[in-house]
Amino acid sequence: MDLLMTLRLAWRTLKRNKLRSTLTMLGVIIGVGAVIATLAIGQGARASVQAQIASLGTNVVMVMGGSTSAGGARVFGLVQTLSADDADAIKRECPAVSAVSATARASGQVISGESNWSTQIQGATEDWFAIRDWTIDKGASFTDADVRGAAKVCVLGSSTAGYLYPSGADPTGQTVRIKNLPFKVLGVLSSKGGSAGGGQDQDDIIIAPLTTVQRKLTSQPNRVMAILVSAASADQINEAIDQITQLLRQRHHIRPGQDDDFIIRSQSEFANAAEETSRTMTLLLTAIAAVSLLVGGIGIMNIMLVSVTERTREIGIRMAVGAKSGDIRWQFLVESAFLSLVGGAAGIILGSGASSLITKIARWPTIVSPASILLAFFFSAAIGIFFGYYPARKASRLDPIEALRYE
Repeated sequence: MDLLMTLRLAWRTLKRNKLRSTLTMLGVIIGVGAVIATLAIGQGARASVQAQIASLGTNVVMVMGGSTSAGGARVFGLVQTLSADDADAIKRECPAVSAVSATARASGQVISGESNWSTQIQGATEDWFAIRDWTIDKGASFTDADVRGAAKVCVLGSSTAGYLYPSGADPTGQTVRIKNLPFKVLGVLSSKGGSAGGGQDQDDIIIAPLTTVQRKLTSQPNRVMAILVSAASADQINEAIDQITQLLRQRHHIRPGQDDDFIIRSQSEFANAAEETSRTMTLLLTAIAAVSLLVGGIGIMNIMLVSVTERTREIGIRMAVGAKSGDIRWQFLVESAFLSLVGGAAGIILGSGASSLITKIARWPTIVSPASILLAFFFSAAIGIFFGYYPARKASRLDPIEALRYE
């Protein structure tokens, strides 16, 4: 049978039962729309996590010190085992490392004029900005001389600057009080947005020289919370980790077979963990959405079986005038595929619109990719063919004489 003629017959048949055809397509529309929307949410979340991981810096390796046993588990960072000398040694003796910064942290109230804000104060060396790949938006950062002299200077995060200077005034050169100590503001960091670890505001921070934070803002003047390291290149991250591990074991006099008193985490580990979580959630949401697509396919099969019963005499007449079993099967398959494809196209529009709405209302990042559209369209066609095959086969196997007698 001619394909164009078959399409015309399918359209004419479905047009006779507009409401039933629309309700049948509704299951496919909802299913495809749900698949498109969930894939868009998953891909948007993945892209957002990747961007947030990238915002942590370039080729970053984090060394955290101290371990203690808590409930049978080893907990790192609770005991001081790292020092500023360790950071200097890593920078000096590890060829695969390009930049190093020991870090310390404090928190406290920050006051500027009539404004005050409670935030965290990050102590670091001048290399911290390069490691985190964090540029200065206004002013400048502190220098090695500021670190060696424990100068009372700082750089504000963009959010902190906004809280302390709500009028929009330039904080550069101004004085703020941190724990009642005066600090000169050297500059303001460019905005980075939320972090990958729960969406905290990375820009709500103050960066000050490491020695200043150690000696004047904490009760532990020699404490180093962690050491941030930037590998010379992405290909040298593992090499840098090996060199740091060997050096720290040697410096900390750890014997062969003994556990390290530090832990090293690379940026790729954070990225892989976040990627795996995002992939799992996307698969889960897609599987849930696919159930509604399956229900839509069952609805198509149900309606096509009803259609075969209603059109039994028509099938008998067509066979009596020369139509072959293949022609009958082909016609019903085309009708089923037509329902699913039109429903799939409408579902793609619905899913794309829903994704945009989610972004506007819930502020969730969504990405509708061409691959997800093609995937949804392919599955909608497959649903129509798969669930339409049995009714089409049943129609093609009707006995012409019995079909003509059917009332």
